[in-house]
Amino acid sequence: MTERAQFVTRLGAIAATVGSAVGLGNIWGFPCSAGSNGGGAFLLIYLGCVFLVGIPVILCEFVIGRGTHKNVSGALKQLAPGTKLHWFSYVGICASIMILSFYSVICGWVVEYLIQAISGNLSSQSSDEYEKMFGAFVSNPWRSSLWTLLFLLINFLVLRRGIKKGIEKVANLLMPILFVILIVFCVNALTLDTAKDGLSFLFHPDFSKLTPKVAISAMGQAFFSLSIGLSCILTYASYFRDSDPLFRNATIVALLDTLVALLAGIMIFPVAISFIQGTGDKDSFELVFVTLPNLFNGLPGGGFVWSVLFFLLLFFASLTSTISMSEISISFFQEEHGMSRTKATGVNTIVCMVFGVLCAQSFGVLSDFTIFGKTIFGFFIFLSNDVLLPLGGVFFAWFVGWFIDKKFVDNQLTNFGTSEVSVWRKPLMFCIRYIAPMVIVVIFLYGLGLFDAIL
Repeated sequence: MTERAQFVTRLGAIAATVGSAVGLGNIWGFPCSAGSNGGGAFLLIYLGCVFLVGIPVILCEFVIGRGTHKNVSGALKQLAPGTKLHWFSYVGICASIMILSFYSVICGWVVEYLIQAISGNLSSQSSDEYEKMFGAFVSNPWRSSLWTLLFLLINFLVLRRGIKKGIEKVANLLMPILFVILIVFCVNALTLDTAKDGLSFLFHPDFSKLTPKVAISAMGQAFFSLSIGLSCILTYASYFRDSDPLFRNATIVALLDTLVALLAGIMIFPVAISFIQGTGDKDSFELVFVTLPNLFNGLPGGGFVWSVLFFLLLFFASLTSTISMSEISISFFQEEHGMSRTKATGVNTIVCMVFGVLCAQSFGVLSDFTIFGKTIFGFFIFLSNDVLLPLGGVFFAWFVGWFIDKKFVDNQLTNFGTSEVSVWRKPLMFCIRYIAPMVIVVIFLYGLGLFDAIL
């Protein structure tokens, strides 16, 4: 039997796990959500949710993954023998494939715009020209699909190289560059005349804007930003070394993920605060592909430099996220069905390519085809983000908090007594058992629209 791969270093494990959490949701999802929900008041709830829900549920996935060193299905079979609980692994597997399918469409747009930026085609155009350019591109039945397939091919080339030579190597290279680009953008934003207004909006809470809807939106953004409930964190944890401290790693991952969101806010609010305030997430595509390229033309250095850096930033964030989501299915195919690494990666890629093209066509020839009133693209977002991910989050919290042996959980949290976390154990278990499931259920019901009539 082939020895199971592990991350070579703790730094590599953290870089890969942070990369799995950091994605487009941090860099433009957070600013859009914060902008449309009151800024500073939204941020306070967001931070509270990171600590009360994010870190505890990350730890749940860490405990299951590192404790078994198996894919999600194999882990549940080992920890819940004689039950059918391993069938729940298909929630994460199906969610990862659906997210990869629609997410890769957006990532394909990022690749197209990165090439357009490098070619100088995003410089010195009018707002109307940017809008027409984006509309023509996404509705084109061939171009959008082509870039979706190209992005998934890049994903395949990284993943087929495995954990050490593929995922860890790419994470170690891209994550530092991602932070450097973010910091460059932030330094530039802080020199603008609008910097004070942008920072004030983000960091000075106006509690008059704190409504139940704002609070739930902030909780949802924190939950989805960390990619919890999907099993990708569990899968990456299965490649951790037994000496890696889980509590410390979970805290670092959550804090770095949150730092990226905050840096994105500092980067974007001074530049585009007038656009973001009062808009909703539905306008986020317009912000990224129309508004920001237009606003970059007015920055020192001109639109060429900032557009290239911005879409390079998005590309790196996209790639680190998608390789982690892919690993859920790949590890499952390898370990449960005996496939080689290359074959498992190929099967995952082909399935996502088929669904990805269908999602891409939701803006073109399939725009009138709907499922429960949603396009294929919209239905995949709804089913994965609003249904499957919350179910996964509640399941993992219940499984670790109530089902599996307490001694097993303690051994993992303390690395068999070598890491002291006794001070945090009771608060952690309280969050895992009560607070996290309650918050996630609220997010779930909100995503289903059950609060629309009262909020």
